[in-house]
Amino acid sequence: MKSILALIRLELQMELRRKYALGGALLYVLSTVFVIYSSLQDAKELPWNALFWLVALFIAVNAVAKSFAIEQDGTQLYLYQLASGIHIIMAKIIYNVLLVMLLLSLSTVAFLLFLAIPILHMGLFFCTIALGSLSLGIVLSFISAIANKTDSSAVFTAILGFPVLLPILLSLIKLTEASFSEEMLPVSHDIIILLAIDTILLGLILILFPIVWKD
Repeated sequence: MKSILALIRLELQMELRRKYALGGALLYVLSTVFVIYSSLQDAKELPWNALFWLVALFIAVNAVAKSFAIEQDGTQLYLYQLASGIHIIMAKIIYNVLLVMLLLSLSTVAFLLFLAIPILHMGLFFCTIALGSLSLGIVLSFISAIANKTDSSAVFTAILGFPVLLPILLSLIKLTEASFSEEMLPVSHDIIILLAIDTILLGLILILFPIVWKD
């Protein structure tokens, strides 16, 4: 854990040095929500579920998908000498999950301020945000790690990411729809599906990433 925490601190220090990256993500959140607010007239008929997760997906991809691509070869060699591949990918995943959770929370605040998004079950909605942050952080961290080893990282990210993200987004949409519904819909099945996907992906990452890292 000391090694993982040290790597998380390193990620945070590198992020603070690149203020434009975090600032760009925050600007993207505010500008996107404001454009939606300015463009759509009848707020009562907005497809809240689709709008929220479209914004959330693009925010997460922009913030996380390049987490390995921004590192220079010298930095990767330095980390390779200091820590194991499992420590590095776990630190990346934890940091990216927290980053996505922060950005999605800011998106929620922006939606509440500008668009008055009709959340009826706030606890379920924030539970969905936490599950979505966990899933997107795990998936995008691993995709970024693999895509960084290819010549066409953007194309490879899209090809690999879509089939993995699709079942996650479908479950998140169902959970969000339940948080907007006046009746309390059954959601345990979708929560179990999300946790199962996260567990399988995390197990694959811990097995495959050390091999990719050594290449």
